[in-house]
Amino acid sequence: MTQDPKIALVTGGATGIGAACCRVLAQAGFTVGIHYNSSSVAAQALAGELPGSFLIEADISTEAGVDAVADALKGKGQLAVLVNNAGLAIDAPIFSAKLEDFDKVVATNMRSTWYLTKKLTRLMIRAKEGRVINISSVVGFTGNVTQSVYGMTKAAIDNFTKTAALELAGYNILVNAVAPGFIETRMTAELSDEIKAGIFSRIPLGRMGQPEEIAKAVRYLAVDASYCTGTVLHVNGGMYLG
Repeated sequence: MTQDPKIALVTGGATGIGAACCRVLAQAGFTVGIHYNSSSVAAQALAGELPGSFLIEADISTEAGVDAVADALKGKGQLAVLVNNAGLAIDAPIFSAKLEDFDKVVATNMRSTWYLTKKLTRLMIRAKEGRVINISSVVGFTGNVTQSVYGMTKAAIDNFTKTAALELAGYNILVNAVAPGFIETRMTAELSDEIKAGIFSRIPLGRMGQPEEIAKAVRYLAVDASYCTGTVLHVNGGMYLG
């Protein structure tokens, strides 16, 4: 008899930190599910790099989108790792931020993490093992001007990580988070040189991190961290010493 392949699902897996996570988890022997919403070209290119991987297109800010992800996993194998990476930032000062933007960020960052974990850990419970890794942010600890909503959602993810770890430990499901600092991605590439200089001045290592450096932390939690749950792993160049 052949064993079902072990699946690692990465939300927002087509670009940036998500794509780096897909690569390292594939190298670790997982069959990778690459979730995306709008980055179709990048997702298809990444799937071409990773033999055996598969694509899931869905808007996970909606109930129907999360349900579609769960349906897409049927028959693929044993879900071993869920990386809740998909995120959205719409920056604005508190007094000018729009309620509709608040709802979009909360739905994408926070609601999707909660609902995906609720739906997909049922599969892990059947297998009597699993690992959930949430991608939060240093901003959830330090705050950041114009990111009141984004920071709020990331702080909530860290709290959710701890609660879910307590609830799921009895099922041999480990729940942890990785809190990146400022990482070189498409999002940070849009920052002005002046803003980047200000960021570097707050980072003892004097540089932004690379997506691969976050992905290696995710790999550790997915593969090696057998006695680690409810933990937020900070990867930020010394920007936050928590």
